[in-house]
Amino acid sequence: MSDDQTPAEGGPVEIRDPARGPVLLRGISTRAWEHPADRGALVALRELRGFDVVLRKVSGMLSERALRLSLMGSSIRVDRHQYARVYEAYQQVGAVLDAVELPELYITRDPDLGGMCIGIDKPVIVINSGSVELLDDAELKFLLAHELGHALSGHGLYRTLLMVLVRLTTSVAWIPVGVVGLRVITAALYEWSRKAELSADRAGALAVQDPAAAIRVMAKLAGGGDLHDVDTAAFLEQAKEFETGGDLRDSFLKLMLLEQRSHDFAVARAAAVKSWIDDGEYREYLAGDYPKREDDKDASIAAEAKAAANSYRQVFQTSEDPLAKVLRKVRER
Repeated sequence: MSDDQTPAEGGPVEIRDPARGPVLLRGISTRAWEHPADRGALVALRELRGFDVVLRKVSGMLSERALRLSLMGSSIRVDRHQYARVYEAYQQVGAVLDAVELPELYITRDPDLGGMCIGIDKPVIVINSGSVELLDDAELKFLLAHELGHALSGHGLYRTLLMVLVRLTTSVAWIPVGVVGLRVITAALYEWSRKAELSADRAGALAVQDPAAAIRVMAKLAGGGDLHDVDTAAFLEQAKEFETGGDLRDSFLKLMLLEQRSHDFAVARAAAVKSWIDDGEYREYLAGDYPKREDDKDASIAAEAKAAANSYRQVFQTSEDPLAKVLRKVRER
């Protein structure tokens, strides 16, 4: 099977013509790639005046300044003279997503695959050296666009809130009532964080416009950088087995395993991005029918909350997870 074709149950999702340049998504809004649950939370949080100002001030005075000094002293800043391949890929995905300003990009010495977007007022993207070595050009673009999607959506602010609350939960663990309340809040923020990762995966897919590359990145995150002996169709089948296999015990175990994870499992993310591509929004956006930044001011909290609720409802109604099946049967009685 060609690398330009995403293997899938029910047929290919897209064939990319390498000779055709990417579609430039002029004026695209971050709402185009934000998962409904992520988008609903972002719209609501953006309307809360005050708390974000405090977080920005604290972060600007302490962590962001220290972060930049640390990166300047220990990592390599990417530009046209340093890591030219990464710089060119970054410029290309920035152009596709019509980023007004690209955050500073650094390469840090780390053999593992991965990257991160950190900071609030001036986010910074950091890519592991292992990613540069183990990803081909399309896969590297996907990763860069994933992190750029985080930056453009402003995820750094709310990730900072999550980190603050996690630390606070530890410091007040001796207060039973206080820690219970904070654990509920942090659990909700972890759930948001996992959905924010799905949003960033969609940004990556839109920027690279090669669905097969998105799946390969997830496979490499799961099993390492060498896919010569990996069948991506079987990898996607594994994702289906992860969702549907086992019994109620497995369902509860999966919930427990996810409780304090900021990222969903790689196989689940692969299935999620493939499902989003197959559902049609991806093709509509590449055809020019996508939300525009100029309309962001009209975004409604009520409408986004409803979209988030509908998203969870659809997942519940279509899930093949054993627990979801039991709950549907109980509700139908």
